[in-house]
Amino acid sequence: MTAARGFRARLRRGERLLGTIASLASPEVTEILAGCGWDWLFLETEHAPIGPLDLQRMIIGARDVPCVVRLPDHQEISVKRALDAGAAGVIAPQVNTAAQAAAIVAYARFPPEGRRGVGVARANGYGYAVGPYVATANEQSAVIVQAEHIDAVNHIEEIVRVPGLDCVFVGPYDLSASLHKPGRLDDPEVAGAIAHVAAVTREAGLALGFFATAAGLVVPRLSEGFTLLACGVDTLFLREAANATLDSLKNAHS
Repeated sequence: MTAARGFRARLRRGERLLGTIASLASPEVTEILAGCGWDWLFLETEHAPIGPLDLQRMIIGARDVPCVVRLPDHQEISVKRALDAGAAGVIAPQVNTAAQAAAIVAYARFPPEGRRGVGVARANGYGYAVGPYVATANEQSAVIVQAEHIDAVNHIEEIVRVPGLDCVFVGPYDLSASLHKPGRLDDPEVAGAIAHVAAVTREAGLALGFFATAAGLVVPRLSEGFTLLACGVDTLFLREAANATLDSLKNAHS
């Protein structure tokens, strides 16, 4: 579909791409977020109860804003369903070895570059454009892996050499937890691990991604070479706005 086209090229050119996380299984939510002007949306199927039909409807709701799906696992069918629904790419969580990264790439690419199967799906116009879609999908679909465990940090030199990989996306909270320092992103060991992933990824010519819950935690990463940025979560936006409104009402003078 048209929303997915161009995202991978922009990612590989190193353009700054600002996104946010959609975790509510609602096309209305993705439509609202898309209307804000984000460059991309991070659709969360790892931690959120979003099924395949929910996911497709969320992508439809996003209209012309590219959606990248964080997979629930490393299974081939999860990659296939996300891309068949029209996602611009996939983000694989907890990728700690080059073999895991290579498997995700293979699942996301049609032969001869990979092993993705062909079926009638939204991405190919429900069968009306199978040929053109298959001919261009390998070039258009982004494959992103997350470095969010110390094992990934220790194997990052091998991971970034996997052919077909587009981006390494740092998950700082899980990474800090794997170092037994949950949430302590300024801890020297955690900061050093993130810096090592960033340096190796940049050297390999791949894009760098980063997520944080607030803009103040994301902005400093711009000067460190991170270009694929996800800031905030739909549920947090809803909670914070609701709390702020309620507080204003409670503190108002009649």
